[in-house]
Amino acid sequence: MFGFLRCYVLLAVAEQAAGQRPAGYDAGQLALYVWVGQGLLSVIGIWGWTELADRIRTGDIAADLLRPIAPVTAYLAADLGRALHGMMTRFGPPLLAGALFFPLHTPQRWQTVPLFALSVLLAVIICFGCRYVVNSTAYWLQDARGPITLWTLGSGVLGGLYFPLRLLPQEFLVVLWLATPLPSLLQAPLDVIAERDGPAMQAGLVLVQAVWAVAILALAGLLQRRAEARLVVQGG
Repeated sequence: MFGFLRCYVLLAVAEQAAGQRPAGYDAGQLALYVWVGQGLLSVIGIWGWTELADRIRTGDIAADLLRPIAPVTAYLAADLGRALHGMMTRFGPPLLAGALFFPLHTPQRWQTVPLFALSVLLAVIICFGCRYVVNSTAYWLQDARGPITLWTLGSGVLGGLYFPLRLLPQEFLVVLWLATPLPSLLQAPLDVIAERDGPAMQAGLVLVQAVWAVAILALAGLLQRRAEARLVVQGG
């Protein structure tokens, strides 16, 4: 239902826009943007993960620190498995539903699908890193519900879920894209598959994602090491 609402709203925007191409998207590209985005929700996994914060709060994190694999690596491996399962079981049905009721844009370039696959993988890694960083605030705050709530609100609005960020003013969009990892969560892979830009720009979006993936994993590892240096397990 949410997909239908979003799709009809964006198609209405396209109908009223000059040339019926708001921010450079035609109707088929907007429909594809919506339904691929719906399919990617369970793959990228923006919301719902509080396992690390819960284990910090209860003190169970101490068991994780005794294992031979670093927590960031272990949780990332588990998250990649979750994302693969989501791609196999949850990605297709929303896309099929959209194809039944709307004329979806069909990718025209040979490099679009492999770039999209790489973009989705990088989005999963970036999202995991962001969620890990947000959950890690529990090391210092004991209760990470506040940061997690802010993440839930910000990642949806500024990640490209509710509407294409290209509809925002260009100056704000450039700052948002380069200064935060949020557009790399959904906006980047959706722009790649919708072929909103030329081949060079498609590759550039994926390159920005790769930079953010490295940066956010490095930040997660740094926070984990700092936390371990001062960790006091709750309850003794």
